Amino acid sequence: MTTSQWDLPYRPCVGVMLVNGEGKVFVGRRIDNKEGDAWQMPQGGMDDGEDVIAAGLRELAEETGVTGSNAALIARSKEELLYDLPEELVGRLWGGKYRGQRQFWLLMRYIGTDSEIDLEAHDPPEFCEWKWIDPELLPEVIVPFKKRVYRAVLEEFRALI
Repeated sequence: MTTSQWDLPYRPCVGVMLVNGEGKVFVGRRIDNKEGDAWQMPQGGMDDGEDVIAAGLRELAEETGVTGSNAALIARSKEELLYDLPEELVGRLWGGKYRGQRQFWLLMRYIGTDSEIDLEAHDPPEFCEWKWIDPELLPEVIVPFKKRVYRAVLEEFRALI
């Protein structure tokens, strides 16, 4: 990275670890992922002045069709987690305005049915498929530059899952 790229700010973001009654975690495979078999939990940018929980519920509804009536908040991460984009992605994502993301994470329990999950709730959709996985597998399915964040989220929420 050049010095100017290191000077870019982090994009404010929220992520949601959505767990079902069996303790499995929702992951979706991004439509725009050219790297192949990488999955992620719902996440997205926060609007200026937007509350973390409101942003998390909005992102969850947009990416999965799951609304606040089908998801119960269990916990919020104590601190923001940061990650830097790989050098080749800086300048290509988010209009080149950010070096990575700073994320608060929410742990939510899904109380709906699988048939209620709707990846096309938002146009355009972000995920092309989804599945429930064992929480311990999260660091294995995410793109490499987000592994540290996923390990930290898992560590913080593990006892509550």
